[in-house]
Order: sequence, then structure tokens, then C-alpha cells
Amino acid sequence: MSAYAALSTAGYRAYARDKTTLFFTFAFPLLFLVVFGLIFSGKEVEQSGKPYINYIAPGVLSWGIANAAVFGVGFVLMQWRRDDILRLIRMTPVRLSSVLGSRYLLALAIGLVQAVLFVAVAVLPWFGLSLSGSWALALPVLALGITAFLAVGVIVGTYAKTAEAVAAVANCLMIPMAFLSGSFFPLDAMPGWTQSLAHALPLYYLNDGVSAALTGSGSGADIALACGVLAAVAVVVGAIALKTFRWSDKS
Repeated sequence: MSAYAALSTAGYRAYARDKTTLFFTFAFPLLFLVVFGLIFSGKEVEQSGKPYINYIAPGVLSWGIANAAVFGVGFVLMQWRRDDILRLIRMTPVRLSSVLGSRYLLALAIGLVQAVLFVAVAVLPWFGLSLSGSWALALPVLALGITAFLAVGVIVGTYAKTAEAVAAVANCLMIPMAFLSGSFFPLDAMPGWTQSLAHALPLYYLNDGVSAALTGSGSGADIALACGVLAAVAVVVGAIALKTFRWSDKS
């Protein structure tokens, strides 16, 4: 078995056995969808006339996937560095690409399961999401979004030395970004300055691309723009993550 396959298998087994992580990855974000979906069931956004669920479902889905990518790799790298596992791995022929690649594969798999689960719940009669778009168009947006936020998580996991630090830094990044990017509330109903600020945040483009692809609320140009921005963020932040990556807190 190759190093990449071994790390991927080990990562999956560790993840599947961690019930707390499973809950906060799948059930916790889904609670936001259920709560907001029931509160705004049957209601429309006054500014656009579109159902709230068309904003809420893609937004919560995007936030959940981005959150899982940041937290997933951030916690693992912090723990492996703290326990000197990364230092031991470095003493073997295993390359950094195999270490990060195994986490990337797991993040993609988790993101796909999250997307299917969220959409399956959102289309229930109590919520009423109508899929007027295409799953095929949503997949590249989701993949690039996971890539971009995984790179953010690598940086968080590189500098945070405790689980509390990972949680604090990741939450400080993801929670304000979720509100400012329109993950929980439609941007159309927010002040103008908030709408302008949202365009500087990568989560906005993940929200917008997923929404355009699944609900048909946007054009192919909107999806292409979302993919382009997320790809650029992934390249820039990924380069920073690789440059600053540390195998041990002692080096």
C-alpha cells in the first residue's frame, strides 16, 4: 500500500470513529438549515421576491462544507505536530504532498456527502427547495471551495498549538464570514456596505456559485466567476500554506 493510500485509509477510520466530529460536521450545520428553513418556510425575500430557502439552503451548505474543510485539516495538523507524528512522518520517504493529499481526498468525500444530505433535507415539503439547476455545475464550485478553505485550514493548523487555538482562530474566520457572505441571511436584505464587503470574501463566491448551479438563480457567467475566484484563492492561500508549513513546533 502506498503512503498516500495508507494515510487516506487511516484518516477515514479515525474520522469515522470520532462521533463528536461526525456530529459537528453533519448534524450541527444541518440544524441551521432546519431552524432557518422552518422559520422562513413559505416566505419570500421582499427585495427579490425569491423564496428564502433558495438563499438559506445553498448558503448553509457552503458554510458547512467550508467549515468542515478548515476545521478538519486544522485540528489534524495541530494534533500531529503536537504529538510529533509529523516529525516521524518526515523521517520516512513520505512527502508533504501525500500528507496533505490524503486530507484533501477526505475533505472532498465529506463535502460530497454533506451536499447530498443538505439538498435531500432542503427539498422536503417542509422547506420546499426547488432544484432548477444542475448538480454537474455545482460540483466544480464545491471542489474549488473545498480546496480554497482546506488551504486556509492548513495555515490555521500550522500556527495553532492547541485545540482551543484552532477552534478560536477558525471560528473567528468562519462565523463572521458566514454572516457577511450571506450564508444565513440573504444579502439582498442587508445594508449596502455589507453587500460590498461580501464581494471580498471567498465564502460569498462559494455561496453564489452553489446557489446559481443548484437553484438556477444565476447564469453560467456567475458560476464561472465563482470558480475563477475560488481557484485564485486556492492558489494564493495554498502557496502561503506550503511556504509556511512546519513539520514540528520545535523547528
